[in-house]
Amino acid sequence: MARVCEVTGKRVMFGNNRSKAMNKTRRRFEINLVKKRFFIPEEDKWVTLKVKASVLKTINKKGISSVLKEAKEKGFLK
Repeated sequence: MARVCEVTGKRVMFGNNRSKAMNKTRRRFEINLVKKRFFIPEEDKWVTLKVKASVLKTINKKGISSVLKEAKEKGFLK
């Protein structure tokens, strides 16, 4: 599975490690993904999503229904 947030579409970033001698080697900046189950009361069902930890705060603030609606409008969810 790809390491992509299902709500925001954020992906792994790439960059460099820099040593004291300023040699550079490629590295990956992984996002903080969490696999989490959410209950949608309007549809009376559970949904499992892989989301960033920061999106959990957004879901607590706005609610799962509105966050999923925005993600579908942006094309991140089917």
